[in-house]
Amino acid sequence: MTERLDRLTPGMPIVYGGDKVTHVSEELAAAFAPGDRLIVVQETGALLHVPRAEAEIARRAVDRAVEAFAAMGGVTDEQITEFYEHFASALADDERFAPIAAANRADVERARGRGRSVTRLVLDDRMRADMIAGLRSWRDAPSGRGAIVDVVEHVGWRVEQVRDGLGVVGFVFEGRPNVFADATGVLRSGNTVVFRIGSDALGTAEAIVEHALAPSLRAAGIPEGAASLVASPSHAAGWAMFADPRLALAVARGSGRATAQLGAVARQAGNAVSLHGTGGGWIVAGPGADPEVFALAVYHSLDRKVCNTLNTCVVVAERADELVEVFLDALVRAGARRESNPKLHVLDESVPYVPHEWFGRRVSISRADGAHVEPQAEPIERARLGEEWEWEESPEVTLAVAADLDEAVAWFNAYSPKFVASLVDDDPERQRRFFERIDSPFVGNGFTRWVDGQYALDKPELGLSNWEHGRLFGRSGILSGDSVFTVRLRAIQVDPDLGR
Repeated sequence: MTERLDRLTPGMPIVYGGDKVTHVSEELAAAFAPGDRLIVVQETGALLHVPRAEAEIARRAVDRAVEAFAAMGGVTDEQITEFYEHFASALADDERFAPIAAANRADVERARGRGRSVTRLVLDDRMRADMIAGLRSWRDAPSGRGAIVDVVEHVGWRVEQVRDGLGVVGFVFEGRPNVFADATGVLRSGNTVVFRIGSDALGTAEAIVEHALAPSLRAAGIPEGAASLVASPSHAAGWAMFADPRLALAVARGSGRATAQLGAVARQAGNAVSLHGTGGGWIVAGPGADPEVFALAVYHSLDRKVCNTLNTCVVVAERADELVEVFLDALVRAGARRESNPKLHVLDESVPYVPHEWFGRRVSISRADGAHVEPQAEPIERARLGEEWEWEESPEVTLAVAADLDEAVAWFNAYSPKFVASLVDDDPERQRRFFERIDSPFVGNGFTRWVDGQYALDKPELGLSNWEHGRLFGRSGILSGDSVFTVRLRAIQVDPDLGR
């Protein structure tokens, strides 16, 4: 007989991972009420409290997306094309966009008041233009639904492999409003999507739904549940959504720790997962690095802080006397471009390669909660080589000097989140060996900021995956709307007397 959990007591033991025990805190026990849910993260033992109201919000949003997917087989490609054009036109219309812009300004003001970073929250003209361009690229993209991938001919019959929609895509992402538009790309392949956005951008998201997204779905004759918002600022609503086994795919974007936790919740529910969390690019200056090319790669990788921004730079020892100075000069210029001072972290064993005055100088460094006076350079231990620096206006990076290229590759494979790696070196053989040995989905020979679905592949992305938890099955690190599909088999029998 199944019993319902209706209360928790302080110190109550909770088994996780099959052989470990954690205990209920006093705060959790006091907050838990009948009808609430407790999600036990089997990887870490974290106890996630989902209040009944938050679980209901998430369930209703997934309900709408599930119902809409059942109807998508009757929605034509032309209707989906019409939807994207309506959505893009709504965002391009100044009058219709005005309440969205007002909601975003309010979100930004609230976030700043809480000391939160707003570098990815501001819906400026550039982001708006990118959203419109992304939607119109989906408008013009082929559907892929119904495409015959392969045919196997037999005597008297044949089997066709046919692409089709995968199902409901659950999407949790940080407060970057443009992702909200990009994620609707899954509709092009016949899927539906349910969103949960961070609390900083919830007002902007609700305004986009009201003034652009929902009217566009209605105008195209597509069920409004095809793009359904979980209208809650609570993390618990995201946990509840990812714990719903009706999702065909769970996509999470945000901070590394939060994204990993969401992924663990989704995997426990049996949902396929695509995580886009910890980032930070690495540039390695090899023995054959051209100083000018190296300087440009560093400078252009530090224009602003996003996941593919340069985070760690490694210089081989035989070129350190020359190239460390080149690196520092490029770093200072990157800071000056943003009218700020850069912040440098130096691998402790590499400190002798950096001029002493960098460690003795105290400068103003821009943080999310304002300016702080700090040492411009500080040593760090090797275990922190892959730590991602989140910065506002002050470019923040790590510098390390490796014995050789092999050690640089080994450091990347051991300490980085295994995201993007670039080797600046003119030797084609070194480039070949670097590509073969570096455990990274994105590899280049210049700046790191090329890693972007729209920039690199001319299609909006749902997220960029690192290989922190292993390589991805059957797809690239760029998740886009047209990579969310399944393959169905259709048998066509010509000989009616066929039997086995």
